[in-house]
Amino acid sequence: MAIDTTPVDPNAPLKKKPISFQNLAIGAALNMFEVTTLGQPFEVIKTQMAANRGQSMAGSIATVWSRGGVFGFYQGLIPWAWIEAATKGAVLMFAVSELEYLFRLQGASVPVAGILGGMGGGIVQAYTTMGFCTFMKTVEVTRHKGGSGPQKSTLQVAAEIFKREGIAGINKGVNAVAVRQCTNWGSRFGLSRIAEDLIKGKDKTRKLSDLEKIAASTLGGALSTWNQPIEVIRVEMQSQLKVAGRPEKMTIATAAKWIYSQSGFLGFYRGVTPRICLGMWQTVCMVAFGDKVKAHFEKRK
Repeated sequence: MAIDTTPVDPNAPLKKKPISFQNLAIGAALNMFEVTTLGQPFEVIKTQMAANRGQSMAGSIATVWSRGGVFGFYQGLIPWAWIEAATKGAVLMFAVSELEYLFRLQGASVPVAGILGGMGGGIVQAYTTMGFCTFMKTVEVTRHKGGSGPQKSTLQVAAEIFKREGIAGINKGVNAVAVRQCTNWGSRFGLSRIAEDLIKGKDKTRKLSDLEKIAASTLGGALSTWNQPIEVIRVEMQSQLKVAGRPEKMTIATAAKWIYSQSGFLGFYRGVTPRICLGMWQTVCMVAFGDKVKAHFEKRK
């Protein structure tokens, strides 16, 4: 999802941003490309480290490799990551556009409306498409695979969880996902704009070059991983690992308490390195590639 960082005249008449279905399709396609290339491997490594906080990065990579070689790094890609990738960009773009307009109507400044719109858009993402997708991706990385008997497919596992626990079961950890997405997009919008101001220096009216935009957005994406503790809590809530003494039904509070008791303060930052890499790759795909693809289609009109 690209962040629109074009300077906005605060005195211009207030108009709602139009929703371009072409841009929604481009966003979905770029999300699919991002997750199918490096996105899912970074996601799997991050999840493995967050769920198994005693493992080093090298140990996590070795464990993932043991679960299917190269294909081990794509656990949960089909269909869950693809469903998420094909929908989350469109949901975010639509929600942010509507919320920014409403906040501006209430008198909020452009930066404040952008940050609040991003936070609200992230929450909408979580409760519409990302909740059950992140849950099933985590299930695929953390559930036991092995033995001589036939292996259950990911859809069979999803059907069993739904039959046993209903909608709540298939959306386990969705509140943590909502907090993560809310802070993710609030931070990405805010930190990217701060980085842009620093790059501009004294001349706040000049437009940034493509490389400067990428640098600002990449920095904003990397710094937004300050919320890694909620990501580790989210993984713990959705994990299928069986550990003696681990609470069966977790809330955000009980998951945080369990993580701290088992891994201490640093346990909340397991997997932050691959998550930074993931954020940077997402930014390159959605900002750098996104601008080029949209410019290409604009020329063809």
